[in-house]
Order: sequence, then C-alpha cells, then structure tokens
Amino acid sequence: MSANFKWQKLGLLYCPSGTNRHPKLLSHAANPLPVLIDGDVYRVFFSGRDAENRSSVGAVDVDIVRRQVVREHSHPFFENGAEDSFYTDGVSIGNCYEVDGKRYMLFMGWQTPHGEHWRGDIGRLIVKQDLSLELDQDSPFMATNKIDPISLSYPWVLESEGGGFSMWYGSTTAWDAGNGEMLHVINYASSADGHRWDRTGLAIPYELGIAQAFSRPTVARDTEGGYEMWFSYRSGTGALYRIGYAVSKDGKTWSLALNAVGIDVSADGWDSEMIEYPFVFDHKGRRYMLYNGNGYGKTGFGVAVSVHE
Repeated sequence: MSANFKWQKLGLLYCPSGTNRHPKLLSHAANPLPVLIDGDVYRVFFSGRDAENRSSVGAVDVDIVRRQVVREHSHPFFENGAEDSFYTDGVSIGNCYEVDGKRYMLFMGWQTPHGEHWRGDIGRLIVKQDLSLELDQDSPFMATNKIDPISLSYPWVLESEGGGFSMWYGSTTAWDAGNGEMLHVINYASSADGHRWDRTGLAIPYELGIAQAFSRPTVARDTEGGYEMWFSYRSGTGALYRIGYAVSKDGKTWSLALNAVGIDVSADGWDSEMIEYPFVFDHKGRRYMLYNGNGYGKTGFGVAVSVHE
C-alpha cells in the first residue's frame, strides 16, 4: 500500500447489544481478530468487558464478503484470570501464528494493582482445531526485562519467508513523557522457533506531540517484498486514537508515513471520535481492515477495504 491507495469504509460490522448477555461480555468488541472458518466466513474473536471493565475473549462468525454476522457466540472463549494471575484484569488479543502445526493466539494480560499504575505482560493461548482457546502456560509468555522494563502490550507475529518469526509489540518507556501522555512504543523481537524470542528494542520511530502512544500493530507484506504496518496512536495533545501507518524494507527499520494511512474518523456515527486497534488481512485478492471506533471498542468494530484512489 502507498499514497496511491486508500481505505474505503464499508460500515459497522458488529456491536454487542441486548440485555441477556453473558456477564463477561456485557459491552465492547475490541481488538477484532479474524480466523478463517470456511469460504468467506471468519470467526472474529474480540475482547469484551464485564461490569468491572475486565476483558475476556468473545467471538462472532461473519461473512466478510456479504458483511453479515452469521452467528453470535453467547459465551466467552477465554476469561480474565484469577486475582493472582498476570491477566487478572483483562485479556486484549493480538494475532495468531502457527508453529509445528499448532496454532497460537497472543494477548496482552492486564494487571491493575491497588494503588499502582496498570501494566501488562504478553501471554499465549493455544487455538484448538475446533477454535476453542486454552492457556498455554500460567506464567507470562513474555514479561518485562531490561529492554522492556515497565509494561508490554499487543503482540503481532509474522512468519519470515526465509524461516523464523518476527514480532512487533508495545512497550512502555514512561507513563508520562512530559506532556501528560505516555510514551508507549513498538519494539521488535525475532525467533528461530516461535517460542524463544530475542528482543532488540525500538522498531517504529516516535515523535513527541505527534505520535507517541502506540498500540496494536498489524503487519503485512507489500507487493515489492517490503512490509507495511498499521497501528493505533495518540499524539499527546489530547487527541483521541487514530490509525497510523509505517513502511519498512526489512521489517526491522521503519519509517512513519502517517499522512499515507488513507483512513480517518467519520463525520458522524460510531467511529466519528476515534479509530483504533486495526487488524489487516487479505481475502480472495482483497485487503481488508477490521477496526474499532468510539469508546475503545464500545461501539463495536467495522470493516474497510483498500482501493485505488
């Protein structure tokens, strides 16, 4: 994708509604993550919330071509954890990848310790053949360390064409960068086997007051063998989330291209205040984006398709 492309919005696809909802999925459908079932039908996993704003994983099955919900699953596929777990206060999903025939789903596990700032670690779920979810291990898959000393978020993994895997994920550098906004950047890690990761630090350049609070990267290859990334970002000037864009030749060194993203808030409606948490994927020769709008997913998620200008 380049400046010759833009995203055509196709409208709101799903928003939780009704009074008889599961207590773990009362509101929100954040971080949409599509997994192909058959034909044009995807199971779109999302992070829903309970009455205490703790997120668990729900799902709807959608026909992406007809843009219709085929089935709404009434029960969560995975719930936030017990009080002493690393995901006690929520589960925010990233994407899926496969290793040795087994499919995994990565997520950010939330903790909000009493009297302290919220923070996160990265966990991993096993996606079974029936698309049910099971925790891979009780401890974080990736926890804080010297490179990521404060908090982690929203991982995205892509298998490399030459073997091995790349991961882009969020890392907090400071809760306040001096302008009232956090500095939360996107870092890079690589792995030969998909299980053990070598973290190398900053991937996407940030600009204080322009783009400094990043979240939920989604990465795809372009037609020339390079890489494209879409993500959420805030400026630190009080503006709400927007979707941003960056490009790279090798997936490690990136350039911001915010003016070439080709999608913005609408004049009115469900995504008129903010747009965030994109997930970009290809289906039958077309490139789609699922994304959230107002209220961090409270108004559900919509879909856009890339088109020539």
